[in-house]
Amino acid sequence: MKIISWNVNGIRAVFDKGLLDFLEFQDADIICIQETKATPEALPKRILDLDSYHSYFSKSIKPGYSGVAIYSKKKPKLISMGMGIKRFDEEGRIIRADYSEFILFNVYFPNGGRSKERLHYKLDFYIQFLDYISCLIKKDKKIIIAGDFNTAHKPIDLARPKQNINNTGFLPVEREWIDRLVSEGFIDTFRHFNNSPGQYTWWDYKTRSRERNVGWRLDYFFLSNNLKNSLNSANTLSFILGSDHC
Repeated sequence: MKIISWNVNGIRAVFDKGLLDFLEFQDADIICIQETKATPEALPKRILDLDSYHSYFSKSIKPGYSGVAIYSKKKPKLISMGMGIKRFDEEGRIIRADYSEFILFNVYFPNGGRSKERLHYKLDFYIQFLDYISCLIKKDKKIIIAGDFNTAHKPIDLARPKQNINNTGFLPVEREWIDRLVSEGFIDTFRHFNNSPGQYTWWDYKTRSRERNVGWRLDYFFLSNNLKNSLNSANTLSFILGSDHC
């Protein structure tokens, strides 16, 4: 089984840049999309109904903001949106898909950069999400978490760690939450195979940092330890353009 995750920074824009060709070439079983910036009602049929895929969208109450989607060849046993907490769920940041083999979470975690209030919102979201999945961990459920975490975990995960130690996205309190996730028994699938520096998933558009590979690794797949023996590979497709994330 092949699963792909991509923060597309606007699903309509990336479709116009050749997303269909990319998906056809990759032939993934499940595609997790973040930051759709669209409500399903406003999307053309070609985006909603991909050949061979069931599609599911979670939308924000704010137009043109946030939102996640899942395309899946196999129909999940159950689809649910959010965590049951209104102030988080109204931004359309989580889709949970239950399969017979595992539970998949597609999550667009908040960015804490705009204000102190948004940083607190992000940290509260982190705490509530970990509480939510902890109940599943205790039941020995097999869990995959895919998405944009909006935090670089280790100094190796961004090009300029010293300059960003006091900036959101690399604050100690944000990174400690990922430490907690790992301590709960989750595996960073990419780092399981690759400990090389210079491996990023987001680059700032304004400074054209992708050309110089001055980036951050903000996007992850985390796997519960009881799925470790099923993990075959994990890669970033940085050569695929169309978004500020890969």
